[in-house]
This record gives sequence, C-alpha cells and structure tokens, in this order.
Amino acid sequence: MRISNKRKSFVLKTALFATGFSGIVAEYILSTLASYFIGNAILQFTLIVSIMLFAMGLGSRLSKSFNANIIFYFVITELVLSVLVSFSAIASYLIYGFTNVSWLVIYSLSIIIGLLIGLEIPFATRINNDFEELRLNISNILEKDYYGSLLGGLFFAFVGLPHLGLTYTPFVLGFLNLIISFWLFYVLRSEISKTLRRLVTILYVSVFLIILAGLIFAKPLVLFGEQAKYKDKIVFSEQTKYQKIVITKWKEWYSLYINGNQQLSTFDEYLYHEPMVHTTLGVTKKKDNILILGGGDGCIVRELLKYEDIVKITLVDLDKKMLSLGKENTIFKSLNNNALNNSKVSTVVGDAFTFLENTKSIYDVILVDLPDPNNIDLNKLYTKEFYNLCYKRLDAKGTFITQSGSPYYATKAFYCINKTLQSSGFYTLPMHNQVLTLGEWGWIMAKKEPIESSDLNKINLSSIELKWLNKSSITALTSFGKPLIDTTGIKVNTIFSPKLYLYYQEGNWDLY
Repeated sequence: MRISNKRKSFVLKTALFATGFSGIVAEYILSTLASYFIGNAILQFTLIVSIMLFAMGLGSRLSKSFNANIIFYFVITELVLSVLVSFSAIASYLIYGFTNVSWLVIYSLSIIIGLLIGLEIPFATRINNDFEELRLNISNILEKDYYGSLLGGLFFAFVGLPHLGLTYTPFVLGFLNLIISFWLFYVLRSEISKTLRRLVTILYVSVFLIILAGLIFAKPLVLFGEQAKYKDKIVFSEQTKYQKIVITKWKEWYSLYINGNQQLSTFDEYLYHEPMVHTTLGVTKKKDNILILGGGDGCIVRELLKYEDIVKITLVDLDKKMLSLGKENTIFKSLNNNALNNSKVSTVVGDAFTFLENTKSIYDVILVDLPDPNNIDLNKLYTKEFYNLCYKRLDAKGTFITQSGSPYYATKAFYCINKTLQSSGFYTLPMHNQVLTLGEWGWIMAKKEPIESSDLNKINLSSIELKWLNKSSITALTSFGKPLIDTTGIKVNTIFSPKLYLYYQEGNWDLY
C-alpha cells in the first residue's frame, strides 16, 4: 500500500515533537543530577542548558556533512539518543559512587545529547522537504519541536521528577523516542535500501532489549552506585520533587542525608537539638504558639513537647515526603517519640518564605532548622528579607533561632547570618556545640530586645528530662575564641545581592 506524503510528513513531525519532548527533559535531568552531585542548582541549570544549546548548534553545523541516506542517519541518531537518555541517570550515579568526576560524565552527556538533537532538526527538515513546500516545512518542523519542549517541561515538573524520579524518567524518554522513531522507520522504510533496512531492524531489536534490561535493573544499579558513596548501609533512598533523601544504618544507629549532605545521626542528634530548643525556650517566658520552619524529622518537636505550657506547634516543611517520614517511618517515629502525630502539632507542606508572607499569626518562638545555604535556592531562607518576615511575625518578647552551619568550617557564612539578622533589627547571640558526627555546629539566637550570654546562665533545666544539656554545658555554648579568619568585611545577605552561599562554598570543608 502506497503511503501518502501527508502521512509521511505527519509521522516525521511527530518524531520531532518527541525529540523536543525528550530533549528538554534530558536537559532538566542532567541539570538536576548536576545540582545534586556538584551543587549550586541555578549555576548547574544555567551551564547544562547553555552547553546543550551550544552543542545543538554544533550538531546543526555537522549535519551539512551528510549528503545521502539522510533517513537512515536520522533513525540512527534517534537510536543513539534513546540509549544515552535512558542511561544518563544510571551512568551518573555509578560514576558518582566510585569517582569524583561525575561532573565530567554529566557535561559530556550534555554535549553529546545536544549534538544529536542538533543533527535531528536539519535532518528532519531535509527529509520533509520532499513532502511539503519550504514555507510550511520549516515552520511546521520547528513548531512541533517547540510544542514538544513545552509538554516535556510540564511532564518533568509535574510527573517525571515527583512521581517517577530520576531513575525511571529517563527510560520513559528512551522508550518514547524508540517507539516513535520505529514508527517513522516503518513508514519511510521504502526510502531506505534493503541492506540498511535489515541493519536498522537488528539495531531496533538490540536497543529495545538494552533499554528494557536497563529498566529492569535500574533501581539496583542506582542503589549500587549510591551505596559506594556512603560508608554505611543504605536502608532508604528516595528522590522527591525537591531533594534526594537517603537513610543509612551503622550498628543500631541511623543517619539522614539530603542531597548527599548529612543532616543528623540518631547516635548524637540530641547534641544538636537539645541546645537549640532548650536555650531558646529557656529565655522565653510566654510559650503558647511555636513555629518551626524545616525540621521535618520531628526531633525539634520532640524537645518542645517537654514543655506542658505550649499550646500549639506549627511545623512547615517544603517536602511532603520528609514530613511523611517524620510521621510514619518507624526509624523517625521512634526517634521523635511520635511527636509529629501529637494533637498539639500542626504540619504544613509549603515554602517557609511563602508561609511567612501569608500567615497572620504572631509566634512566641520561631525555630529555623533548614539545610545549610550551600546554593542560591536555600540562600533565600537566610536573607534580610526572610528575617524581616520573621521579625514581623515574632512576638515583642519572643525568641528566634536559626541553625547557622559551622563557625569553624564556614566561618564567613556563620558571621554573615549573624550580621544579616542584626540588619533586620534583631539583637543576636551566636552559639555553638560539638556534635560528634557533624563537627562543630552553630546557631544564632535573636530577640527584639538585647540578649546576653548571662541570660542563658539563668535557665532552669531541672524539671526537663535531657540526655546531655545541663547548666554547665550552657555556659560553653556561647564561648567563642577569636574568628579563624577576618570577618570585618562580611556583607549582609539579601535576595538581590546573595552573598551567603558564596561564603559557604568558600569554607574549609576539606577539613570536615
């Protein structure tokens, strides 16, 4: 049966739609992987997208070198693209697990995938030239590619990353490319010589089996790569919409990692949570209404519930999965004494900045337990604008405290947070403690009225059951030597002039 030019053109444009879909998602996958493994999400997204667009230009230029068998080369390009996209995440995880050059793999994949996409569009235009006049050909080919890019972006944002994760999303793309390109091959097979047809058929079967095998073994391969990066056994690993959550086990103790950075260990987390909570509550008379930003593990809430006069605790965490772990996972329910399911506790899934902008409540205590500001996304939650919102929502006699990283590993970052809080009108009191599994870690306590270290010495802990904190250890929390580096020129951190994440990245993390 003779296939009309109109149908041939339609199948070709469908293939370009799939290319646009897969291409944009491939960019986002590699950008996300780069932000997890290398850090600094905005920089990585900028670099990956720029590199891929540049490589697409090189691919378009390279397409001029092909003068014959364009349909064959178009199909081969689709096959190679299907394999590379499918295995992009697995390759990155495996390399990340065993070496420190995952960046090289990610950037190389960005270039190669960009080259292939750059080849496809000129190839498709030249093929379609036999089916449509030039005026329609160019506009229709580009139109379908751009429409595919829009749908691909929506797919990645609302389906791929939050539901399929980085493990399986690439395989969806691979199979999509493979199936549609096979349809194209089937429709245009009469344009290809019999010898090349047999070769392409064998290649399609081979690629299908390769991608199918990758799909079947994807999860254990990713876990194998991840496990090589962690010294302890991984007992939980999940990619959420916002972050990679990993839990490891050593003997009877568990450690929580977010994007590869340790957040706590059940071995000694009380060395972090007890000083943060009980010094703050100890200098606050009225404790009716408490706000926690972050802290989805529930350990801060556990400590707060030791105060019977607290009426309401609101906890805001961006990641629904982290809250779910704190509420339902047996490890965390045991660790936090089922605190997040207490009737006094209300949990909110949402952005801390947005929550503060929208809430009308006034809080007696605000505790901020967010990840370190190691990228510009988190930087926002340590800015003057953010602290202005906290100041507005804090009672006149209330107390604010934020985790502030390490005063020794990231000295400039620590003192930048202190200075930024002061610029928002707070009186501040820096604190620190030695957490065995994390090293020296710090907080900045702040109030709307002057606060001194002597105020902490008046705290009475006799009625509270604690593992480590006592009256003598409180004295040490506010004892600092001279800063290890010059801190006189440190700038205030703002949204429009972000400084903190740069200070953080300049820290002495090699010593950690």
